[in-house]
Amino acid sequence: MKTNLLPAIKLTILSLVLLIIIYPLIVFGISQFAPNNGKGEIITQNGKTYYSNIGQTFTEDRYFNSRPSAVGYNAAGSGGSNKGASNQEYLSEVQARIDTFLVHNPDVIKSEIPVDLMTASGSGLDPNISVQAAYVQVKRIAKIRNTTEATLQELIKVQIEKPLIGIFGPKKINVLKLNIALDNLKK
Repeated sequence: MKTNLLPAIKLTILSLVLLIIIYPLIVFGISQFAPNNGKGEIITQNGKTYYSNIGQTFTEDRYFNSRPSAVGYNAAGSGGSNKGASNQEYLSEVQARIDTFLVHNPDVIKSEIPVDLMTASGSGLDPNISVQAAYVQVKRIAKIRNTTEATLQELIKVQIEKPLIGIFGPKKINVLKLNIALDNLKK
Protein backbone atom coordinates (compact mmCIF):
# COMPACT_ATOMS: atom_id res chain seq x y z
CA MET A 1 0.00 0.00 0.00
CA LYS A 2 2.88 2.34 0.83
CA THR A 3 4.36 1.94 -2.65
CA ASN A 4 1.11 3.15 -4.25
CA LEU A 5 0.04 5.77 -1.72
CA LEU A 6 3.11 8.01 -1.83
CA PRO A 7 3.21 8.33 -5.67
CA ALA A 8 -0.55 8.98 -5.67
CA ILE A 9 -0.18 11.81 -3.14
CA LYS A 10 2.75 13.29 -5.11
CA LEU A 11 0.75 13.11 -8.36
CA THR A 12 -2.26 14.73 -6.68
CA ILE A 13 -0.16 17.61 -5.31
CA LEU A 14 1.57 18.07 -8.67
CA SER A 15 -1.80 18.11 -10.47
CA LEU A 16 -3.23 20.63 -8.01
CA VAL A 17 -0.27 22.97 -8.41
CA LEU A 18 -0.35 22.62 -12.18
CA LEU A 19 -4.11 23.01 -12.63
CA ILE A 20 -4.89 25.50 -9.86
CA ILE A 21 -1.85 27.78 -10.01
CA ILE A 22 0.28 27.41 -13.15
CA TYR A 23 -2.40 26.88 -15.82
CA PRO A 24 -4.61 29.82 -14.68
CA LEU A 25 -1.54 32.08 -14.58
CA ILE A 26 -0.62 31.08 -18.14
CA VAL A 27 -4.19 31.76 -19.37
CA PHE A 28 -4.26 35.09 -17.50
CA GLY A 29 -0.90 36.05 -19.04
CA ILE A 30 -2.11 35.27 -22.56
CA SER A 31 -5.35 37.20 -21.97
CA GLN A 32 -3.35 40.36 -21.29
CA PHE A 33 -2.58 40.51 -25.02
CA ALA A 34 -6.28 40.35 -25.97
CA PRO A 35 -8.43 43.48 -26.38
CA ASN A 36 -9.23 45.14 -23.05
CA ASN A 37 -6.92 42.67 -21.26
CA GLY A 38 -9.20 39.72 -21.98
CA LYS A 39 -12.33 41.37 -20.61
CA GLY A 40 -13.90 41.77 -24.03
CA GLU A 41 -14.59 44.87 -26.06
CA ILE A 42 -16.80 47.30 -24.16
CA ILE A 43 -18.92 49.74 -26.16
CA THR A 44 -20.73 52.68 -24.58
CA GLN A 45 -23.61 54.12 -26.59
CA ASN A 46 -26.27 56.56 -25.35
CA GLY A 47 -25.23 56.04 -21.74
CA LYS A 48 -25.50 52.25 -21.93
CA THR A 49 -22.59 49.83 -21.78
CA TYR A 50 -22.46 46.74 -23.99
CA TYR A 51 -20.00 43.89 -24.49
CA SER A 52 -19.50 43.36 -28.20
CA ASN A 53 -18.49 39.72 -27.67
CA ILE A 54 -21.85 38.80 -26.08
CA GLY A 55 -25.01 38.61 -28.17
CA GLN A 56 -27.67 41.28 -27.66
CA THR A 57 -31.33 41.05 -28.54
CA PHE A 58 -32.41 43.15 -31.51
CA THR A 59 -35.95 42.45 -32.66
CA GLU A 60 -37.22 45.90 -33.65
CA ASP A 61 -37.84 46.22 -37.38
CA ARG A 62 -35.57 49.28 -37.61
CA TYR A 63 -32.54 47.18 -36.59
CA PHE A 64 -30.73 44.19 -38.00
CA ASN A 65 -32.01 41.16 -36.10
CA SER A 66 -29.58 39.23 -33.99
CA ARG A 67 -29.17 35.50 -33.86
CA PRO A 68 -31.75 33.78 -31.63
CA SER A 69 -30.67 32.70 -28.16
CA ALA A 70 -31.67 29.56 -26.28
CA VAL A 71 -30.77 31.27 -22.99
CA GLY A 72 -32.32 34.70 -23.56
CA TYR A 73 -28.89 36.32 -24.04
CA ASN A 74 -28.10 35.69 -20.37
CA ALA A 75 -24.33 35.38 -20.14
CA ALA A 76 -24.59 33.79 -16.70
CA GLY A 77 -26.39 30.80 -18.20
CA SER A 78 -24.63 30.16 -21.47
CA GLY A 79 -25.80 27.10 -23.38
CA GLY A 80 -27.84 25.69 -26.21
CA SER A 81 -31.31 24.19 -26.13
CA ASN A 82 -29.88 20.64 -26.53
CA LYS A 83 -32.88 19.75 -28.68
CA GLY A 84 -32.14 17.71 -31.76
CA ALA A 85 -33.35 18.32 -35.30
CA SER A 86 -36.02 15.65 -34.87
CA ASN A 87 -37.48 17.20 -31.69
CA GLN A 88 -41.03 18.40 -32.45
CA GLU A 89 -40.87 21.25 -29.92
CA TYR A 90 -37.64 22.52 -31.47
CA LEU A 91 -39.03 22.26 -35.00
CA SER A 92 -42.11 24.23 -33.94
CA GLU A 93 -39.90 26.90 -32.39
CA VAL A 94 -37.83 27.25 -35.57
CA GLN A 95 -40.98 27.34 -37.72
CA ALA A 96 -42.38 30.12 -35.51
CA ARG A 97 -39.14 32.08 -36.01
CA ILE A 98 -39.41 31.59 -39.78
CA ASP A 99 -43.05 32.70 -39.82
CA THR A 100 -42.26 35.80 -37.72
CA PHE A 101 -39.32 36.69 -39.94
CA LEU A 102 -41.42 36.39 -43.10
CA VAL A 103 -44.14 38.62 -41.62
CA HIS A 104 -41.56 41.33 -40.93
CA ASN A 105 -39.68 40.73 -44.21
CA PRO A 106 -42.40 40.07 -46.82
CA ASP A 107 -39.96 40.54 -49.72
CA VAL A 108 -37.85 37.56 -48.62
CA ILE A 109 -38.49 34.04 -49.90
CA LYS A 110 -38.35 31.31 -47.26
CA SER A 111 -35.42 29.57 -48.98
CA GLU A 112 -33.36 32.81 -48.79
CA ILE A 113 -33.46 32.96 -44.98
CA PRO A 114 -30.01 32.10 -43.58
CA VAL A 115 -29.98 29.37 -40.97
CA ASP A 116 -28.20 31.58 -38.43
CA LEU A 117 -31.25 33.87 -38.23
CA MET A 118 -33.47 30.93 -37.28
CA THR A 119 -31.31 28.78 -35.00
CA ALA A 120 -29.47 29.61 -31.81
CA SER A 121 -25.76 29.02 -31.46
CA GLY A 122 -24.30 26.44 -29.09
CA SER A 123 -23.64 29.08 -26.44
CA GLY A 124 -26.81 31.07 -27.04
CA LEU A 125 -24.64 34.20 -26.93
CA ASP A 126 -23.30 34.51 -30.47
CA PRO A 127 -22.89 38.23 -31.21
CA ASN A 128 -22.42 37.69 -34.95
CA ILE A 129 -24.53 36.91 -37.97
CA SER A 130 -23.46 35.87 -41.43
CA VAL A 131 -23.04 38.45 -44.17
CA GLN A 132 -26.00 36.90 -45.96
CA ALA A 133 -28.13 37.30 -42.81
CA ALA A 134 -27.42 41.03 -42.85
CA TYR A 135 -28.11 41.46 -46.57
CA VAL A 136 -31.45 39.64 -46.39
CA GLN A 137 -32.74 42.28 -43.93
CA VAL A 138 -31.75 45.34 -45.97
CA LYS A 139 -35.11 45.96 -47.71
CA ARG A 140 -37.06 46.05 -44.44
CA ILE A 141 -34.63 48.42 -42.73
CA ALA A 142 -34.28 50.71 -45.76
CA LYS A 143 -38.05 51.08 -45.93
CA ILE A 144 -38.47 51.80 -42.21
CA ARG A 145 -35.49 54.17 -41.93
CA ASN A 146 -36.30 55.89 -45.22
CA THR A 147 -32.84 55.32 -46.64
CA THR A 148 -31.52 53.59 -49.74
CA GLU A 149 -30.66 49.92 -49.91
CA ALA A 150 -27.27 50.88 -51.39
CA THR A 151 -26.46 52.91 -48.27
CA LEU A 152 -27.22 49.93 -46.04
CA GLN A 153 -25.30 47.54 -48.27
CA GLU A 154 -22.26 49.81 -48.04
CA LEU A 155 -22.66 49.94 -44.25
CA ILE A 156 -22.68 46.13 -44.17
CA LYS A 157 -19.52 45.95 -46.32
CA VAL A 158 -17.70 48.22 -43.88
CA GLN A 159 -18.77 46.07 -40.90
CA ILE A 160 -17.68 42.69 -42.30
CA GLU A 161 -15.11 40.98 -40.09
CA LYS A 162 -12.71 38.77 -42.00
CA PRO A 163 -11.78 35.24 -40.82
CA LEU A 164 -8.94 34.88 -38.34
CA ILE A 165 -5.65 35.04 -40.28
CA GLY A 166 -7.78 35.01 -43.40
CA ILE A 167 -8.54 31.27 -43.21
CA PHE A 168 -10.13 30.29 -39.88
CA GLY A 169 -13.90 30.67 -39.87
CA PRO A 170 -16.36 32.50 -42.10
CA LYS A 171 -16.80 36.21 -42.70
CA LYS A 172 -19.19 37.61 -40.10
CA ILE A 173 -20.82 40.77 -38.84
CA ASN A 174 -21.15 41.84 -35.22
CA VAL A 175 -24.83 42.81 -34.90
CA LEU A 176 -24.27 45.29 -32.06
CA LYS A 177 -21.60 47.21 -33.98
CA LEU A 178 -23.71 47.13 -37.15
CA ASN A 179 -26.77 48.52 -35.38
CA ILE A 180 -24.75 51.23 -33.65
CA ALA A 181 -23.33 52.23 -37.05
CA LEU A 182 -26.89 52.17 -38.40
CA ASP A 183 -28.06 54.57 -35.66
CA ASN A 184 -25.08 56.83 -36.40
CA LEU A 185 -25.92 57.05 -40.14
CA LYS A 186 -28.27 60.01 -39.78
CA LYS A 187 -26.19 61.85 -37.17
